[in-house]
Amino acid sequence: MTTETRWIHWSLRILAVVLALAAGYAVAGLVGGAIPTNRDWRPPPRGIRIFVESNGVHTGIIVPKVAAGVDWRGFARPGDLRDPRYAAFDHLAIGWGEKAFFLETPTWADVKLRTVVASATGSDAVLLHVEHLAAPVAGGDVRAVMLSEGEYRRLAGYIAATIRPGGRAYPGYAGYDAFYDARGHYSGVATCNAWTGDALRFAGVRVGWWTPFPATVMWWF
Repeated sequence: MTTETRWIHWSLRILAVVLALAAGYAVAGLVGGAIPTNRDWRPPPRGIRIFVESNGVHTGIIVPKVAAGVDWRGFARPGDLRDPRYAAFDHLAIGWGEKAFFLETPTWADVKLRTVVASATGSDAVLLHVEHLAAPVAGGDVRAVMLSEGEYRRLAGYIAATIRPGGRAYPGYAGYDAFYDARGHYSGVATCNAWTGDALRFAGVRVGWWTPFPATVMWWF
């Protein structure tokens, strides 16, 4: 066997292993997302309305700024925004993710392979992305979810525990958003979508056991 033939042989074997791992990850994610937790949960007839949103890659949770004794205005401050006027809106969209990916990819055209690979292999540098917005209209990639006051406070507690004490704020992509230092470890297992599922699960909502993909979050609502 020539050197060139050996190289082709090993390259094909490596490619086969990579494809097998990718397929296994996809299957595991779909199966994990299909296993329900909090099976007996049902939305209450009245309570606090939140929203779960997706842009096709990333999911987040939209909450009222003030509800059930929870006030986010001390965290998401007008001075953190490029245009503080947006702080007059009454809701926040909150998502969690890897710092470099968030800050270096304001548009999908800015996505770089090295950033994706670095994020997937693991990072302790994570942020919360917070957008100020008016109450959305449910439909399409925005789903309304009604929570009891107790469930909402548990959800808010989970999100608040993600905030890094003494962390800094970073400018957002536009006038209405900002990033904040957060806690956690991002990886192919602990993805931004898994964080959304974890937060909802902690609140007591019926959602998948492991939700690494947007679909594994959104199909529950």
